[in-house]
Amino acid sequence: MKTIDLNADIGEASNPDWAWAEAQIVTAISSANIACGGHAGDDASMTTTVKNALANGVVIGAHPAYPDKDNFGRTSLVLGVDIQKRDLIDSLKRQITKLTEIAAQHGTRVAYVKPHGALYNDAVKDREKSDLIAEVIYDLDPELAFLGGPNSAMGRAANEVGLTFVAEGFIDRRYTDDGHLLSRSKPGAVIKDQTARLAQACALASTGEVQTESGGTLNINARSLCVHGDSAGAVETAIEAKKAIESLGIQIKAFAR
Repeated sequence: MKTIDLNADIGEASNPDWAWAEAQIVTAISSANIACGGHAGDDASMTTTVKNALANGVVIGAHPAYPDKDNFGRTSLVLGVDIQKRDLIDSLKRQITKLTEIAAQHGTRVAYVKPHGALYNDAVKDREKSDLIAEVIYDLDPELAFLGGPNSAMGRAANEVGLTFVAEGFIDRRYTDDGHLLSRSKPGAVIKDQTARLAQACALASTGEVQTESGGTLNINARSLCVHGDSAGAVETAIEAKKAIESLGIQIKAFAR
């Protein structure tokens, strides 16, 4: 049977309603990208999210970011100007290590790393940042997988250091013709209609194809599909996407163990 991973960015909640939504999302996914203190999250939220993941048989991944909670990690930081390279390396290592320690306390492990927000977007094309992330991951544990964008510098960087790279597609984001995410600053970058989200999820899971902003068709060939836990309607998206994909005879299964 064909399989595909369904992941979500969680552990980011800053209020009870959001925390409730994350607890519902984790019942539908196979991999959880857990915020570990860079853009969101603290020891308490990491512990809660790890427990929720374990209770639902969900694989745990670290979701590190630029150390910038004020902007939720969605503002690009220039190396040598906004942040020193050594400081970013140290921050990413601290974030991933903290989640690793909490996971170990509960008898489980971090299986992969997925950058968050602006760090993710920068690493799509910025070779220095993609190399930096790959080297951080490898230094901490070469068995960790690197989850990131298809056709990106992240995949090349992972391959160069010997990491397993897993390409992901997004259920709730629009794509450009070159296969990258449309900037959130542009209208329509976030897909808000649930029917459109489910159609994109099913297309990505079954054919690997996605319709771009210009109306063209692009093959992403992703092994994992992402739902943003902070987007409106994320709970419904996660639950209904799981049902829709499984109705196609495709099993939701984590890419990592």
